[in-house]
Amino acid sequence: MDTKWKASNPFAGFKRQYEKISNSIGRFSFDIRLLGAAGIWWLIVLGIGNLSFWGYRSDIALSYVITIFLVAFGVFVLRIAHLLVAPDNLLKQWRNSLLLRYLRTWQGGIMEYRIALPIVSFALLSAAAGIVGYRLYGYYRYVDEKWLILYMCFYVLVILPAVLNFAGKFRRLLLETKEITQGNLQAKIEIKGKGPISDLASHINNMKIGYRKALEVQMKSERLKSELITNVSHDLKTPLTSIINYVDLLKKEQPGSEKIGAYVEVLDRKSSRLKALIEDLFEASKMASGTIELDIQRIDVVALLDQAVAEFKDKFEHSSLFLRMKMSKPHIYAYLDGNKTWRLFENLLSNALKYSLPGTRVYVYLDEVDGRVTFQIQNTAQYEIDFAPDELFERFKRADESRHTEGSGLGLAIAKSIVELQGGDIRIEVSGDQFNVLIGFPIEARD
Repeated sequence: MDTKWKASNPFAGFKRQYEKISNSIGRFSFDIRLLGAAGIWWLIVLGIGNLSFWGYRSDIALSYVITIFLVAFGVFVLRIAHLLVAPDNLLKQWRNSLLLRYLRTWQGGIMEYRIALPIVSFALLSAAAGIVGYRLYGYYRYVDEKWLILYMCFYVLVILPAVLNFAGKFRRLLLETKEITQGNLQAKIEIKGKGPISDLASHINNMKIGYRKALEVQMKSERLKSELITNVSHDLKTPLTSIINYVDLLKKEQPGSEKIGAYVEVLDRKSSRLKALIEDLFEASKMASGTIELDIQRIDVVALLDQAVAEFKDKFEHSSLFLRMKMSKPHIYAYLDGNKTWRLFENLLSNALKYSLPGTRVYVYLDEVDGRVTFQIQNTAQYEIDFAPDELFERFKRADESRHTEGSGLGLAIAKSIVELQGGDIRIEVSGDQFNVLIGFPIEARD
């Protein structure tokens, strides 16, 4: 019923046409619409004046009717030109008007008088030179004065605002760069258009972004350095404290006590851990500094990985983890340092053993793709990793933030150094609790 009424409503078509015309007029700038409406109202006022004179002489009632019609038409013009709207809407249209943009070209230069004054002086002198040239030319032959007036209007309305606009852009550039130098890296230089000033603003914005990134990297480095010192202190202090305590206990025991053997066993275990930790730290530092020498030879990577896995076979069997291996070929040869690569496999298998969720599987893949040896070890992490995975390559960084596990926190840092020293690449991918370490080595030796 409602649809049928709308279809038969004669005002529905009129409304659609009105909205269509109103939208088309709305695309014109505020200035043009205001100028057009003012022109129409000027004609309406003139028409009403003539009607008053005509009504006085003939039919006053008819003149009143036509006057009301003209006023209503004028209101309709304001409405369809989007000028009869709320004050805030009218103010918004004014802010986007061409006239205001034009006035702003004057404003920018006037506010920075130190820059604008010499530029405007030059513009005025050049304008005066043009007038003098015109006069000299007119001295010998007649020239219509209208060309001089046109020249002066062009200079005042176009050249002078353009010069001031240039000065205004330069002023904004000065103010924004001053704010950036005061430490506000969020400030952005907003200079639209083309030209050298806009290009310079764009370059400064890009330079600021680069500086901000460098600052973020530096802050991250400082944070990691602070964490490194904290973690080193903790990991060295823990076994050392145990050793001191057990030495004190030993001093209190009488010779021949049964507890002495147990204390010595703990001392042996703690001192071995401390020794291994210091050796790892020393090795990680040497590799990071690049002062280690490699013994590159052509080795069978499959055989090397088999040996490393064999070393961990008993540990995996005594754990609740299940190790799965997949080798694409029986032999894959590459030019690598055998000892360092074995250490790499040992570190990664050891990490999987320490940090995998009990009762899950650990997958090891080895393949040869496009002239590269690819190695992947995948396991289900026991601890949630809520930070960037790359931070695990930092020394003493662990997913186990409580640091209750026996790991030194150096395994991945050493692994990364070994890979990079041999021209390979290593990355960590974390998807939920799935933890992947992916490594690629070139098969051929580097020059």
